[in-house]
Amino acid sequence: MTTVTSTPTRSAPAAEAQLIRAIGLWGATLLVIGNVIGSGIFLTTGNMVQELPSTTLVLTAWAAGGLLAMAGGLTYAEMGSMYPRSGGLYVFLSEAYGPVCGFLFGWACLLVILTGSVATVAVGFAEYFSYFFPSLGTANVLATFPMPWGPWSISAGQLVAAGSIAVITAINYVGVRRGNLTNTIVTVAKVGALVAIPLLAIAYLRVAPVLTPVVPLDALRPLASFGVIMIAVMWTYEGWYYVAFSAGEIKDAARNVPRALIYGTLTLTALYVGVNLAYFYTLSLEEMSGVTRVAEAAVTALVGPAGAALVAGSVVVSTFGCNVAGVIAASRTCFAMAADGRFFPPAARVHPVYRTPHIALILTSLWSAFLTLTGSYETLFTYVTFASVLFGTLGGLSIFVLRARRPDLPRPYRALGYPVIPALYVLGSFALVWNTLMERPTASIAGLGLVAVGLPFYWYWSRPVRQTPA
Repeated sequence: MTTVTSTPTRSAPAAEAQLIRAIGLWGATLLVIGNVIGSGIFLTTGNMVQELPSTTLVLTAWAAGGLLAMAGGLTYAEMGSMYPRSGGLYVFLSEAYGPVCGFLFGWACLLVILTGSVATVAVGFAEYFSYFFPSLGTANVLATFPMPWGPWSISAGQLVAAGSIAVITAINYVGVRRGNLTNTIVTVAKVGALVAIPLLAIAYLRVAPVLTPVVPLDALRPLASFGVIMIAVMWTYEGWYYVAFSAGEIKDAARNVPRALIYGTLTLTALYVGVNLAYFYTLSLEEMSGVTRVAEAAVTALVGPAGAALVAGSVVVSTFGCNVAGVIAASRTCFAMAADGRFFPPAARVHPVYRTPHIALILTSLWSAFLTLTGSYETLFTYVTFASVLFGTLGGLSIFVLRARRPDLPRPYRALGYPVIPALYVLGSFALVWNTLMERPTASIAGLGLVAVGLPFYWYWSRPVRQTPA
C-alpha cells in the first residue's frame, strides 16, 4: 500500500455556488447601516465633550469620521467588485498579501474581533432590556462557580445576552431571506428612532449652541484631544465594511456591494451629524459634559421622564439589529475560511434546504454566546483592538497592491478619486493604529500575540493531505 501527498482540495467556488443570492441593493445598504448603528451614537458624545468642550470641533469630528468611512467605502468597493464572494476583508487580504495574512485576520475575527463584538453588543442589549425588566439585568447574579483563577459568576443579563444571540442565529439559520428581512425591519425602526431626535430638537430648540470659539480657551492640547475624540467616533462608525462579508449572498454583488458601501456610509454620516446637532440644540455643553447616556438626557430634557423609556427601547432595537448583521459577518468569515481549506471542513457546508452556512453560523454564535457568559470578551477585545485597526489599514493598502499585481483583473467598479481618496483612508487608519499603539502599548503587543497563536492552526489546516489509494 502506498501513500501520496497532495494539497487539500479548495472547494470555495463549489461551496459558494450553493448559497442563494437573495439580498438586493436595498437589503445590502441596510446591512451597512444596521451593522454600524448599535449603542455608540446614544452614548458617546457626552464623553467627547468632556474631553474637548467645543461644539464646532465635536461636530467636525463626527463629519470627519463619516468622510473617513466614506473614503474606506469607496476603497473597499473596488475590491468588493473584484471579489464578489463571502469573506470580505479576509478575501481582500488573502488576495493582496497571501493566505497567511488572510488567515490571521480571519483567526482574529473568529477569536474575538467579530465574535467579541457580537458578545459586547448582546450585553449592551441586555443592559437596556433590563430597563423594562429589572430582574433580568447583569446585576442579578444567578450562580457563582469556584475556578482556579477566581469565582465565575453568571447573571440574568448574561443569559439574556446569550439568548438574544440564539434568537438571531435561529432567524439566520432558516434562510438568508428571513435574516435579511429581520435586518431590514429592525434597521428601518432604529433609523426612524434616530431621525426622531433631530425632529424633536427642531420642534423645541431648547438651547442655542455656541459655535465659537472653535478651540476652547482652556484647552491645553486641542490637537491631542481631537485625536482622542476621533478614536471614539471611528469606533462608533466601525462595521461599515461588514456587508462585503456577505457578498456571496448579494444579487449582482459586483455592482451592489460598491453601491451599498457608498449609500450606507453617506446615510450614516448624515444621521450621525444630524443627531449630534440635535444634542447641541437640546443640551448645553455643561449639561452634556461627561454624561454617558447623552441621548437619554437629551430626549428626557425635551419630552420629560418618558424620554428615558423611549431611548431605552430604541437602544434595545438598535443593538438587536446590529447583531443581526454582526452574526452574518462572523459566520461568513468562518464559512469562507473553511471553504478555502483553512478551518474545520464542516464549517464550509451549506444547509441542503435553507441554503445557509449553518455549521459556520452555529460555531460562531456558540462562541459569541460563550464569551457573554464568561465575561472575558472585554479583556480579549481590548487586546485585539490594535490588531483590528492594523488589519483595517492593510485592507486599505490592498487596493494599491492589487492594482499593481492584478492590473488586468475585471473591476466593475473603480474607486472614485484613486489614488487620493484611498490614500486618505489609509493615512487616517494608520493614525488610529499609531494612536492605539501609543496609548495602549502593552495591550497592542498582547493582541498581536493572540493573533500569532493562530499560526500553528494555519500550518495544521494547510498541511498536505495524505491519500491512500483503494
